[in-house]
Amino acid sequence: MVKSFIPALVLTAALAGAATDRPFVSPFETGAAPVPHGKIDELVFAQWSRLGIQPAYPASDSVFLRRVYLDVIGTLPTPEEAAQFLKDPDPHKRAALIDRLLDRPELFAPGRADAFADYWAMKWSELLRVKSEFPINLWPNAVQAYYRFIHTSIRDNLPYDRFVRQLLLSSGSNFRVPEVNFYRAVQSKEPQGLAQAVALTFMGTRSEKWPKARLDGMAAFFSQVAYKSTSEWKEEIVYFDPAKPMTPALAVFPDGKPARLSPSDDPREAFANWLLAPENPWFSRNIVNRIWYWLLGRGIVHEPDDIRPDNSPANPELLAFLERELAASHYDLKPIYRLILNSQTYQLSSIPRTAHADAAAQFASYPLRRLDAEVLIDAVCQITGTTEDYSSPIPEPFTFLPEGQRSIAIPDGSITSAFLDMFGRPTRDTGRESDRNNQITAEQRLHLLNSSHIQLKIQQSARLRSLMQAGGQPRDPIDRLYLAILSRYPTDQELKVVGPYFQATQGNKWPATVDLAWALINSAEFLYRH
Repeated sequence: MVKSFIPALVLTAALAGAATDRPFVSPFETGAAPVPHGKIDELVFAQWSRLGIQPAYPASDSVFLRRVYLDVIGTLPTPEEAAQFLKDPDPHKRAALIDRLLDRPELFAPGRADAFADYWAMKWSELLRVKSEFPINLWPNAVQAYYRFIHTSIRDNLPYDRFVRQLLLSSGSNFRVPEVNFYRAVQSKEPQGLAQAVALTFMGTRSEKWPKARLDGMAAFFSQVAYKSTSEWKEEIVYFDPAKPMTPALAVFPDGKPARLSPSDDPREAFANWLLAPENPWFSRNIVNRIWYWLLGRGIVHEPDDIRPDNSPANPELLAFLERELAASHYDLKPIYRLILNSQTYQLSSIPRTAHADAAAQFASYPLRRLDAEVLIDAVCQITGTTEDYSSPIPEPFTFLPEGQRSIAIPDGSITSAFLDMFGRPTRDTGRESDRNNQITAEQRLHLLNSSHIQLKIQQSARLRSLMQAGGQPRDPIDRLYLAILSRYPTDQELKVVGPYFQATQGNKWPATVDLAWALINSAEFLYRH
């Protein structure tokens, strides 16, 4: 426990009231009427008008700052970055920040140059099941190669259609041609299992629900994928084997059209050409819907990997617009991120202003979401200047990650971590979005409130001491602590609580600093994207 545990609890309760008390101006929203910023907003606002939905107010600068950092790079802004943004009078500063986060990593603090690639490689590693152990069994060498391919593709902004084509068509050693691990990272190597993985990942549909004949027709495209081992331990060659019989003999595309193939043709290529054709709605619809889900917590078609005729999009015109924009960008995903992030829809407050039954499905406010397990522990480590130790004794050879490795950059889903498992990181077994569990539990709350793991990070933090000792006006250390943890300045009401608490320390402000940091880290405002 922190030494002043009871005062810290009192401080926590007082701050919870101060952050939401009225009539002072809310730190979470602007109070201005939302205004459309582009085509996305025109389509969303029109839907609100038709349904009689009142949207939330726009988010404040501090909320937007924290949100866009977490959503784009999975990382909190530093106190310096937060202060600079909040003091910037430029009316276009939000768009400029979005551009920096997407395209200019050299502006980040040291050690965060690949923050965008790190975070999105984590997302794609969940989707592509990058994991050494059972039931995936890629093994460490293959995992490292597969992860590097994903990370490099994101870092270099490889067009999405080329990324998918490489995953579908590559052949060779899973150690030396990392893309072939797509066919290794499945629980079943049978053609139907491969077809299900392709449909889930690149079409956003659960093909196990299809009629058997339809799934079998798609599975035929993958029935000549073959595997053979080598003399190197755990290495496997994935290749097209024309000697294997195609089963069933007729390959049929998911839209019902039969494929015309010669015996020497790799049927995977015919399927890839069908999937990646500009007129194919499955391909573009799936990825733009996933990006929308990743940024706004809910798909236009929801769940994002359950696209089917009887699961209609909440806003069909919006989904069609994003599909056209992706094709126009030649499958560069960053323009889609940029469109969504710059929209007023994305920049709404998380405080709803309506009880309408369709408000959530129509994105009338930003949804509250607990931080991902990896993002949460990275945030605590960034605030306190501490690190986590990660290793995996199984399978051999042992896997050890360097000290200071950020959790969002862990390549292998089998790396052990009691904290990450407790806070719901995905197992990477299924490739489904629901594999991650971000529901808050009593065990999680107790760990944050009462564990030596978190408390020692705070109590022994040299970084928090430096924030307190940087000098300035009496309230400056409090400002710096708020900027580091919540990415905003304290409100006047909060200062009325915190100021006297610090003044009562009679010169030694470290116990009060520990208590305040503990209280803020345990606040809902810190634990949730909002």
